[in-house]
Amino acid sequence: MSEIDEKEKVLENYLKELKSVAVAFSAGVDSTFLLKKAKQVLKDNVIAITIKSCFVPKRELNEAIDFCKKENIKHIIIESDVLNVKEIAENPKNRCYFCKKELLKKMMQIAKDNAIDELVEGSNMNDMDDYRPGSQAIAELKIKSPLKYAKLYKQEIRLLSNKLELPTWDKPSFACLASRFVYGETITEEKLEMVDKAEQLLLDMGLKQVRVRIHGEDMARIEIEPNEIEKIVKKENREKIVKSFKEYGFSYVTLDLEGYRMGSMNKF
Repeated sequence: MSEIDEKEKVLENYLKELKSVAVAFSAGVDSTFLLKKAKQVLKDNVIAITIKSCFVPKRELNEAIDFCKKENIKHIIIESDVLNVKEIAENPKNRCYFCKKELLKKMMQIAKDNAIDELVEGSNMNDMDDYRPGSQAIAELKIKSPLKYAKLYKQEIRLLSNKLELPTWDKPSFACLASRFVYGETITEEKLEMVDKAEQLLLDMGLKQVRVRIHGEDMARIEIEPNEIEKIVKKENREKIVKSFKEYGFSYVTLDLEGYRMGSMNKF
């Protein structure tokens, strides 16, 4: 048995021990794989819980709904006005801690109401290498992280997802829209909408991994994979992006020549 197969077996055995689980489900690579494995192992003793908020693009919510319907998984959607929480809206450096704790507590109550033993979430081994204050909330609330327990890394999760023919096996990594803001800058629904529209435009143009970081009131900093920079600077594409971004409310549109990198706002 290969190392990756052994890890998958560890994951399956761990899920069996948990008996019934509610999966914090975002429709990303990790939570989709975790939900699929939980369904395989626990059958009807699994539910999915998804947050609906201004931090999550509608396309992600729709993908979560579609997946649960296809897999015949009970799916509960929680609406949350995250910006009503002062510690979240003011966007301190540990914003993710307050946000994660707020949302996980709601999910824990949903799990309890549905007679589910454990709430689980999709952190993997790679998440230990980045600044993730949300991890503190996971630890404090004693939320289980089965992928981390099985010592699975992102690339291994992608390979196993491909074997399971999951649509997310090659899906670009995504973080909530709040991660596009400089720490200390107040997050507003208006700015979130600007970022969401801008990123959707780039995705619709065929770009794979995109981030539109917002600086101040009206400056956009575009991050894409370095090998796609040549495409975005072509005259017709550049003009379309600038025109559209200004319609969304940006006054300045910049391209980060360093390209996409996870956690680039952590330095600000």
